[in-house]
Amino acid sequence: MQPQTSFHFSPRQSIALVSFCTLFGAVAQILIKHGANGLASGSPLAMISNLPLMVGYSLYGVSTVLLILALRDGELSILYPVISLTYVWVTLLSLLFFKERVNAWKLVGVAVIVAGVAMLGKGNKQ
Repeated sequence: MQPQTSFHFSPRQSIALVSFCTLFGAVAQILIKHGANGLASGSPLAMISNLPLMVGYSLYGVSTVLLILALRDGELSILYPVISLTYVWVTLLSLLFFKERVNAWKLVGVAVIVAGVAMLGKGNKQ
């Protein structure tokens, strides 16, 4: 017998939840990168005792659980492309935290992702 759960979302709430997951996923990637930069060795003990790595992986876990809940009630063809916004957040956060350079090609790529997700949103309203 499966336990009953009351977590159900409208299509709009599912999109908002997946959008939130993209931010969680991006922050998780930044923390994992930060933790990896601080590793003295590649030993399992060094990895599990590295706080940024563990927090990053934990955020991935939370994001995955929320994504499962959103996907259950939303349209996969709309929600899954929204996940690509993670690349946009990672680009912005990498610029901010790691001082990575953003060239014209990266900006075009980010613009294409944002435009694509926006078009899906427009098409979903019709």
